[in-house]
Amino acid sequence: MLSIPEAFAKFKNRLELSDTEQSDASSRQQRIRKVMDNEFDVDHDFLTGSYSRHTKTKPLHDVDIFVQLGSAEAHYQDQHPDSILASVRTALAAEYGEQRVALQRRSVRVDFGVKLVDDLTGAVMSFDVTPAFGNGGHYLIPDRTIGDWMPTDPRVHAVKATAANAAFGGHWKPVVKMIKKWNEHHDKPIKPSFLIEVMSLEIVADWGGSYPCELKAWFATAIDAIDQTWDDPAGLGHPVSDRMTADAGQRATARLALKQAEAACTSALNHDRAGRTGAALDVWQQLFGPAFAKS
Repeated sequence: MLSIPEAFAKFKNRLELSDTEQSDASSRQQRIRKVMDNEFDVDHDFLTGSYSRHTKTKPLHDVDIFVQLGSAEAHYQDQHPDSILASVRTALAAEYGEQRVALQRRSVRVDFGVKLVDDLTGAVMSFDVTPAFGNGGHYLIPDRTIGDWMPTDPRVHAVKATAANAAFGGHWKPVVKMIKKWNEHHDKPIKPSFLIEVMSLEIVADWGGSYPCELKAWFATAIDAIDQTWDDPAGLGHPVSDRMTADAGQRATARLALKQAEAACTSALNHDRAGRTGAALDVWQQLFGPAFAKS
């Protein structure tokens, strides 16, 4: 049986991406780039989102790739976002099959048909392909929900995540990944998962030297914070919390899940203080799922 610090150290390491996983993501990115190059004028592409910010959890699904289109495709900016997304879907479906390609709000999802064995499945399961145009110092991406092009800049998101991690002694990103794993294990009460990162830029402050205590503090603070409006860290797009803001039922679900998570943290901490390490490990595993090992 592991001690609590050993268990969290193992949990942290298990959430890190291996060289094999990064190589798989790179090769799949290159294949998608080839498909896009054949059908569109492409300036360049790059991996973005939580993958590039090193806050992605396993299994690796919905890895984000931005594909910046060139001037020959500029006419799409005068059309409804459905137009470019439908064209991208058609191109990718010809390569991967109709059943594995789907339209999303701002991207096209490509499912590679990788079977989920457990929470630590190594291969990339899916990509989210986002067509984009350069717009001064940032980007424009299609948003089907609002029916318009939305400004954004994932580079700013990455810079802020890196700065937060440095200020937190290298522990900010592990804390965020642990909370994301909790969110996944409990049917995603917080949507989108990027909202967890945005909230953490403010509610994760000074490292207190213990993942269990930091997690309890995060859940306690988030209970009220989930009702706030959380803007795009780049100061460009719509609030990251717009889905939660528009759905009172989802916010209520999230508040309840957060209260239960904080209570679980309290229980685990009490077990540990009383010397009941096994009971504490059981609670932590219930909170995070099988990725949290007890031995």
